[in-house]
Amino acid sequence: MAGTLSILRQDIKYLPNVGPRKKQVLADEIGVNTYGDLLEYYPYKYVDRSRVYTVREMTEDMPYVQAVGRILSWDVYEMGPRKQRYVAHFSDGTGVMDLVWFNGGKYARQTYKVGEEYVVFGKPSVYNGRINIQHPEIEDNEDLQLSAMGMQPHYNTTEKMKRIGLTSRGMERLTRTLLEKIAEEIPETLPDFIVNRLCLMGRDTALRTIHYPKDARMLEHARMRLKFEELFYVQLNILRYVSDHRRKFRGNVFARIGDSFNGFYHNHLPFELTNAQKRVLREIRADVGSGRQMNRLLQGDVGSGKTLVALMAMLIALDNGFQACIMAPTEILAEQHLATIKEFLGDMPIRVELLTGMVKGKRRQEALDGLAAGEINILVGTHAVIEDTVQFARLGLVVVDEQHRFGVAQRAKLWTKSENPPHVLVMTATPIPRTLAMTLYGDLDVSIIDELPPGRKPIHTQHVFDNQLSALYQSIRNQVRQGRQVYIVFPLIEESEKMDLKNLEDGYESLQQIFPEFRMSKIHGKMKPKDKEMEMQRFVSGETQMLVATTVIEVGVNVPNASVMVILEAQRFGLSQLHQLRGRVGRGADQSYCILVTNHKMTEDTRKRIDIMCDTNDGFRIAEADLKLRGPGDLEGTQQSGMAFDLKIANITRDGQLVQLARDEAQRIIDDDPACNSERNKLMWDRLQELRKTNINWSAIS
Repeated sequence: MAGTLSILRQDIKYLPNVGPRKKQVLADEIGVNTYGDLLEYYPYKYVDRSRVYTVREMTEDMPYVQAVGRILSWDVYEMGPRKQRYVAHFSDGTGVMDLVWFNGGKYARQTYKVGEEYVVFGKPSVYNGRINIQHPEIEDNEDLQLSAMGMQPHYNTTEKMKRIGLTSRGMERLTRTLLEKIAEEIPETLPDFIVNRLCLMGRDTALRTIHYPKDARMLEHARMRLKFEELFYVQLNILRYVSDHRRKFRGNVFARIGDSFNGFYHNHLPFELTNAQKRVLREIRADVGSGRQMNRLLQGDVGSGKTLVALMAMLIALDNGFQACIMAPTEILAEQHLATIKEFLGDMPIRVELLTGMVKGKRRQEALDGLAAGEINILVGTHAVIEDTVQFARLGLVVVDEQHRFGVAQRAKLWTKSENPPHVLVMTATPIPRTLAMTLYGDLDVSIIDELPPGRKPIHTQHVFDNQLSALYQSIRNQVRQGRQVYIVFPLIEESEKMDLKNLEDGYESLQQIFPEFRMSKIHGKMKPKDKEMEMQRFVSGETQMLVATTVIEVGVNVPNASVMVILEAQRFGLSQLHQLRGRVGRGADQSYCILVTNHKMTEDTRKRIDIMCDTNDGFRIAEADLKLRGPGDLEGTQQSGMAFDLKIANITRDGQLVQLARDEAQRIIDDDPACNSERNKLMWDRLQELRKTNINWSAIS
């Protein structure tokens, strides 16, 4: 067993037919450095190679097929300057078909001889009444054991890999060589009591089967085993971290509900709390009064009242003699929070200050002194809050807004601002599907605000094509004449930033000519912060009726009078972005509208995105759909979150039930062995330690 383990750690360059050059390409392109890495580079699809077809049986509507026969003759056809089509006439005795090469034909003709017997594999089609296969795979008959091949694995490869012979077939040969080399059983990585209880396939069988399945049923068992193991160790890592953290760190106990909270609740609450807000506040109160540090994720759709809940949590901290801090990802959002909190508090004797990169000189020094002296009760800021010069007298609660925009190290730095780690409330307006939250934010307790405050009307979303703009402009005119305000959003994508900014500038000028009777603001991320702020304030105050912008307004801008959101070239935005942008309207009592403008050329995915947006305002349904369309690694923010999505076979979208099963099993282990020292569980703790040494980013601090 020890011998097999050491083989799995062997450098891939020592595998026959690899060597230093191929090793470098394998490492750079797909992260394969060792024998073990190659074993865990799984096929993405399989083709049935167990059956041989005759030429007579073949039709053009068949999938991939194989035949055994001989090449009768070759022909070469000229196809223009320096282009030739090579055709081999192939027969198995039941008929003749053509094997065709548009590229690499010269090599094929030199390699495959007339009269020799070959196994030919490919997709049949019909040309000039005869079956042909373009660019077939060809093997010497004696080289290919047809009965042993069964379902042929296909591996993802890159252009660099293909150039040095590491095609899918090349990868399959390397894997076969490796499996033949490993004569002993591949060591187990899950304890018998889990394997037996869940009726899982053994690891050795699973790894051999995943590359060479005998049939679809065996393949499914192998996949199930390997997916479970992958998800189990992700969950075990997260839950072990949570368990260790709770044992090591005591939380400040907020036992009192005093004047700040009660005074606000009875005299300044802007509207009756929804049942969802009340439920979340009860969960927060239970956390901060329990003696353990709170780490809670607060999910709620745009406009659901998360900021109000966060403020009331901060008031509980104040009532217990602590300071509170709210950290936002952008200066505009920080300033928005400051204005909202001050408006909520009114004349209450609570000092709230701002700290961003724009706060300089005397004002900055006063803020720093006030924090250190304990005179500032609530600090609102950007990442400037975590700078070393910022010292609190007694920090008790940190609220992190749109947390996916902060890196792990940035958030962890907040802990150093207090003797005891402060309670942490993480907020996001990007609803996260449950299976994703279990992995991405698995170390956080989750609260959800799933009701909108009273008086809010659902936003009406519609799709129009760009040849219908004149009718759309007339509708906008009617809205503005009724006293409403309008957002018009242009895409700004990094790859085409210069062109997008020019489109915005040109579009702004066109809109000024179309609507000469209205005043307009314009903002984009390349403007100086003070110019951006001035333009934004003109719109917020109602001085301008239309705001032409890029997605810089996606998060946090609150203008209750704005009732129309027009998103141009909506096909270029992701679902999550479209939903966030739509959330800028619908904040007042008036009916609001979101208009998605596209051209007629739409991909199937784009059409699905647009249909989902028009069909529902439910952020959680949209997040689930986004996850299905794009996969977990692409979801906005997951790459910055600090929880790796380096899953080799499991899929968070499709394997939701397995995620839950893996979490339940991991929780059972942690409950049984919180100190992680039971001999019964040693195999798992050793495996977890081994995985942590890999290049996977296992940290899950939120």
